[in-house]
Amino acid sequence: MEGIGKTISEKVLSRASGKPDASAGDIVLAEIDLLMLHEITGPLAIRAFEEMGFERVWDPSKVVVVFDHNVPPSDISSASMMREMRSFVRAKGLTNFFEIGRGGIAHQLLAEKGMSAPGRLIIGADSHTCTAGGLGAFGVGVGSTEAAAVLGTGKLWLRVPETYRVIVRNRLIEPSSPKDLILEIIGEIGMEGAIYKAVEYCGEGIRSMSLDGRLTLANMSIEMSAKTGIVEPDEKVAYYIRERTGEDVELVRSDEDAVFEETFEFDASKTEPLVAVPPRIDDVKPARELGGVEIDQAFLGSCTNGRLEDLRAAARILKSNRVNPRVRMIVTPASMEVYREAMKEGLLDIFARAGAIICCPSCGPCLGMSQGVLGPEEVCVSSTNRNFVGRMGHRSSKVYLASPATVAASAITGRITDPRDIE
Repeated sequence: MEGIGKTISEKVLSRASGKPDASAGDIVLAEIDLLMLHEITGPLAIRAFEEMGFERVWDPSKVVVVFDHNVPPSDISSASMMREMRSFVRAKGLTNFFEIGRGGIAHQLLAEKGMSAPGRLIIGADSHTCTAGGLGAFGVGVGSTEAAAVLGTGKLWLRVPETYRVIVRNRLIEPSSPKDLILEIIGEIGMEGAIYKAVEYCGEGIRSMSLDGRLTLANMSIEMSAKTGIVEPDEKVAYYIRERTGEDVELVRSDEDAVFEETFEFDASKTEPLVAVPPRIDDVKPARELGGVEIDQAFLGSCTNGRLEDLRAAARILKSNRVNPRVRMIVTPASMEVYREAMKEGLLDIFARAGAIICCPSCGPCLGMSQGVLGPEEVCVSSTNRNFVGRMGHRSSKVYLASPATVAASAITGRITDPRDIE
């Protein structure tokens, strides 16, 4: 259909494959701009890489290795995997390696280092690589075998996805946040509602949103089974990348006559504090309807909501309050950069004085790996991205997903609480 415009996803994969006419449904062999590995999936990728007979990494400057899931290692198995990764980094001359204490959660680092730039095709051996879409990149999570193929060849077969367009009108009204908005979106589209689609976010509500918030939207796109989530990039993104890398970037956007499989519209000014009830992410309810749910733990952090904006939102609520005696609150900044800035602003002191514990940047509690694993029957209100059975620990534990403000408010009362109800 000559003359029809292209979506962001079609443009990225057309460029990466060298096929200008690539469109939704086509299968292309794409050249990858960046590959990310961490200590959990990385060793499996390395072993597959060696079994495939590769000796050299396709481009040592385009591979990013991060330690972020169990940091510092809490068991011998994790320590051994990190040792294996360090040996590979040295042997292959990989230049983008983030050791413990010098990095943070991988998806946050890719943004901070300006690697998640608009129009780039980023592959990661982690499902939440779609976070890169917050800055306009096409980020895709793959298995360790696919990551091994990229490690050796720099290429990967991909199907060009159809695109769902999400138009967000008006601005969010605090304390409602981008986390509440993405929960609302997932609640409408459903956990399986966007299988292998690219979800593209645009509109006034997006343009007025901080980059921290946009990363949250892109991050949770995978939770509706999307292939990726992409926020339409603007001058805020261009300025951010320029400040961090000194480079000017092209703002890849969908054409006005691009074809979208479906379009959804949301009014951000009507978004209220929401909570995803376990074990489904699309079982979304207003926080005020869940006031009878008592909690044992409140967790603030992860690649979804461990950024500076998130810590500030929680600190505003906790500044004049204390964590309920029946509740333990855990805070993990998303990166060392966020940690240092939060310390500089006094946010960590606010958390500590309120009775929370601050842990090092790590995925940890999010996937029940360390720093906050749940025991039998325990309930956690969490700023993370998944609430499946056993996600944060024992199979009988429960995880309610919420915004940083709702997590902080709930930590104070000891039950799920709308932050508008905290004075």
